[in-house]
Amino acid sequence: MRAITITSIKTFVTQPVRERLVVVKVETSEPGLYGLGCATFTQRAFAVQAMLDRHLTPLLLGRDVSRIEDIWQTARANGYWRNGPVLNNALSGVDQALWDILGKRAGLPLYMLLGGKCREAVATYTHADGSNIDEVVANAEAILAQGYRHVRLQLRTYGAGAPDQARPDGALAGAYYDPRKYARETLRLLEAARQRLPESTELIHDVHERLPPSDAVQFAKDVEKFKLFFLEDALPPEQLEWFSRMRAACSTPLAVGELFNHPFEWQRVIEGRLVDFIRMHVSQMGGISPARNVAAMAAAYGIRTAWHGPADTSPVGHMANLHLELCAPNFGIHEWSRFPDHVYEIFPGMPRAREGYLYPNDAPGLGIDFDEAKAAQYPPQDYVEEWTQARLPDGTPALP
Repeated sequence: MRAITITSIKTFVTQPVRERLVVVKVETSEPGLYGLGCATFTQRAFAVQAMLDRHLTPLLLGRDVSRIEDIWQTARANGYWRNGPVLNNALSGVDQALWDILGKRAGLPLYMLLGGKCREAVATYTHADGSNIDEVVANAEAILAQGYRHVRLQLRTYGAGAPDQARPDGALAGAYYDPRKYARETLRLLEAARQRLPESTELIHDVHERLPPSDAVQFAKDVEKFKLFFLEDALPPEQLEWFSRMRAACSTPLAVGELFNHPFEWQRVIEGRLVDFIRMHVSQMGGISPARNVAAMAAAYGIRTAWHGPADTSPVGHMANLHLELCAPNFGIHEWSRFPDHVYEIFPGMPRAREGYLYPNDAPGLGIDFDEAKAAQYPPQDYVEEWTQARLPDGTPALP
C-alpha cells in the first residue's frame, strides 16, 4: 500500500451522560480518510487531552499510518517514563484510530484483520442495582426479560452505601461504607437472587476492592455456593499475591484487571493462573495492539477475556472491545452499557443488544462514526469526583 501519513490528531471531550468521554480522531493525507479511537479516562479527561495535544501530536504528525506497531512502541517510550493511565489512554486513542484506518483502507471490518470471526455475536452482561434487595432483583428480572442471560448485581453504590454507625466528631466528608456490612448484605442479595431468578441466570458481582485481603478471601469462599459467573476485583492490584490464597480456598471464578496499567500486572496473574477472566480497560492498557497480545497470551493459559466496558468506556471503545471479542477463541463476556438514544446520534454505527448479544455491523474498520457537532452539544463539566473519595466508618481513607 502507498504511504498515507498522519496530518492531524483531534481530541474531543464530551459528556452526553454522567461520564466524560474522550474521543480521538486521526486525520490523514488521504482526503476523507480518518480513524477514531477511545482515550476515555473520565476522572482525568483533560490530562489525557493535554497529553494528546501537547505531546503525542507533535511526535506523530507526518508518520505513516500503516506502521501501527512502530508508532505504538515509539509513543510509549518517547516520554521515558511509561505505563501511566494518562499516557496509556492517549496512546490508545491513537492506536485504535490507526486500526480503524487500516480496516477502512482494506475495506474490511477490523475483526477480519485480527483473524476473522470465532462467533457471530458476543454475549453481554449488564448491570442491575437498586436501593434494596427487592429492587435489585426486580431490575435483574427486567433485564432477563430483554433476553440477557448474564447480569451483574450491586446493592446501592460500591460498598453498599453508608455505614450504620455514626461518624467520629470532626470526620471529613467522603463516600463512607462499612466493609463488613457490605459483605453481609451482598450475601443476602445473592441468596435472594438465586432463590428468585431462573436457575440458568449467570450472576456477576463486583467487589470493587472494598474488602481487606483476608476478608476478601472469606467472601470468595462464602459466595462459592451461589455459582457466580465471576467475582470481580475481589482484590486491588497492590494485593495480587493474595489471589493465590483465594484460589486455594475456593473455586469461585475470579476476574481482575480494570485498574491495570503496567504489563507486569497482567503477566503475573496470567502466568500464575490466578484468575479466570482478564478485565482490562482497553484504553487504560494502551489500545488494541496490546489487548490482542494479552488475549492471545491468556488463551494459552485457559483464561478468558471480559474487557472492562462500563459507561466510561466510550461507544468507540465498546466497538474496539467487540472486534477483539469476535475473533478471540477465549472470549468470555462483554460488559455492556445500555446507552440512551441521544448517544446513538453522536456515535452512528453503535450496536444495540439483541437478546443479550452484540452483533458487528460489518462496516470497514471499527464500524462506528462520530458526529462532532452533536457531541459539542454536551460539553464536559468541571467537577471533583465524589464516589472515589471513599472512607471507612471511622473516616480512614479507603480504596474506591
